[in-house]
Amino acid sequence: MLSSRKGFAMSDQINDAERINREQLEFWNSAAPGWRQMWAMLERAAQHVSDRLVELTQISAGSRVLDIASGSGEPAVTAARKVGTGGLVVATDQSPAMLELARERAAALGIRNIKFVVTGAQELAVEERDFDAALCRWGLMFVGDLEAAMRRVAQLLAPGGRFATAVWGPPHKVPMISLGDEQVRELAKLPPPLPDAPGPLRLADTKPLLRALSTAGFKDISVAPLNVRFEFESPQAFAEQRRAVSTPLRMMLSKQTPELQQRIMDALVQQARRFADASGRVRMDNEALLVAAHR
Repeated sequence: MLSSRKGFAMSDQINDAERINREQLEFWNSAAPGWRQMWAMLERAAQHVSDRLVELTQISAGSRVLDIASGSGEPAVTAARKVGTGGLVVATDQSPAMLELARERAAALGIRNIKFVVTGAQELAVEERDFDAALCRWGLMFVGDLEAAMRRVAQLLAPGGRFATAVWGPPHKVPMISLGDEQVRELAKLPPPLPDAPGPLRLADTKPLLRALSTAGFKDISVAPLNVRFEFESPQAFAEQRRAVSTPLRMMLSKQTPELQQRIMDALVQQARRFADASGRVRMDNEALLVAAHR
């Protein structure tokens, strides 16, 4: 009986991970147009995060780098500039639509040493091996099976290879993502999200990530905070940004009456006014957590 029950539990776990990955694929494909619209503003705020991830992994000229869940192309582009023509960056993402945005960005910048591969963070189906470094900026929070993903990263790194990732801190320290959530849920009569549901704040408690890294054989694991300041021209611009990049918000709004849609957007604007200066410009400080380790 014990063996049978264990088998069912493992099957359920696998099915849950597969379901999460399917949902995330749909999520990010539908989010790509909003990211295309907003990526320039977002990257101005987040470039130093990519820079720090590259520093933590000691990437240099000639390095071979794996970027996981690259999205709109970071930190792949930053790493590609560092490794130069003698190096290689393999940028991966499960969403073809997001990876197409990354391709467009690299082409516009004249960067040719990035190989783009459509593959999820768990399987990482790439031809290359023995990477000097692996990076992931704000992607692991959406992975169905975190331990499987970290095991796969360990397999692909050369001995002594380094890994660094950025995740977001707790909700009260990340207003750019959490601001107005309580008000929106109340207006739309939505239940609170499940604590372990995939989402941008899922790894605010880094213990599951640290455990996955340790289980995969990583050593000298460290965690350090880094501030990320996002700026918007107005509270209205903040609310429109949230709608552009958040597929769950857009889907939820589409199910409401026009009047309730407006009330929800007004609630986001009202909350953003708390961060506006006398000119109306909105500035939000947010805590990222940078996790680094090596094989």
